Amino acid sequence: MPSSNRPVLRVAACGAAALLLGLASAAAPALAVDVTGAGSSFAAPIYGAWGAAARAPLGVVLNYQALGSSAGQNQVIARTVDFGASDAPMAGSKLAANMLLQFPTVMGGVVPIVNLPGIRSNQLRLTGEVLAGLFSGDISTWNDPKIAALNPGLKLPDTAVAAVHRADGSGTTFVFTSYLAKESPDWKGKIGAASSVAWPTGAGAKGNDGVAATVRNTEGGLGYVEYAYANKNGLTTTLLKDKAGAFVAPSLDSFTRAADGADWQDAQFFAVDLLDTPAAGAWPIVSATFVLLPINPKDTARSAAVLRLFDWAFRNGADAARSLQYVPLPASVQTAVRHAWTNVAGAPTLAQ
Repeated sequence: MPSSNRPVLRVAACGAAALLLGLASAAAPALAVDVTGAGSSFAAPIYGAWGAAARAPLGVVLNYQALGSSAGQNQVIARTVDFGASDAPMAGSKLAANMLLQFPTVMGGVVPIVNLPGIRSNQLRLTGEVLAGLFSGDISTWNDPKIAALNPGLKLPDTAVAAVHRADGSGTTFVFTSYLAKESPDWKGKIGAASSVAWPTGAGAKGNDGVAATVRNTEGGLGYVEYAYANKNGLTTTLLKDKAGAFVAPSLDSFTRAADGADWQDAQFFAVDLLDTPAAGAWPIVSATFVLLPINPKDTARSAAVLRLFDWAFRNGADAARSLQYVPLPASVQTAVRHAWTNVAGAPTLAQ
């Protein structure tokens, strides 16, 4: 296959000595290359961690903007970024039309968050059907009989439900509404599942961080975010009823249980379904997050640097992923992804 072009030196002459000292290891590259990505806020914490950790050994400088999955898809289609990131997998026909390769990077959980006086994390029990009622407006107060029936002995406040949803086109919204549609026929028929839906009630906020901040500052608040945002900000999460009827807490363990049942072999374009899997103790709202990379990149050196970055992350970034409550890809899936990378013009030769 063709080799990648040489990366572009971006450091001024006056800083060259300092750069060389910083890259003194014989294994470290002597030049630096910038790459740009945009999209998923779900994936932003781990991409930030991987980018920072890989900068010295690879000489790759990652500039990633968490603009939401829809923006990530649009920007990579327009070729204004080197890669897009989306939690909503792109359809095969759209991938082909825009000459894009799609591959997963990690898996993680989407969690409901609440702001209720006297209610601690993982104390409130909810189901998918009740969640759909809360976000549709059919359940408007927190002491509604449908919630009380799930929580005997728990003192529920007579507080209005203040639902908060994503205002931007969001893969997290796609995952969350796909779960609601799976659990509630009424939601499926009236609202459906998409990166943006016509929310019947509630307020919008931009990004996972915007939803987290709004719920934190609103008594009676209810939202949905990627778990890293809830964990980092000390937000109040809930239990959810799994397929077997048990109430499960969000955690790396419950995300891993869901991921362990993934059917990667039959997943076209790696778009695996991890919602409400039958595994015991599995968190019901788990998703992979994806990178979208042009197979005909405008700059093959930068595209090759993107692939080297994610190859490095697969080999060295599992502990960072787990520390942020993401589930790393199985080794067999990583191998399949590396094989898919060979379809990208200028892809570097990487060990399988």
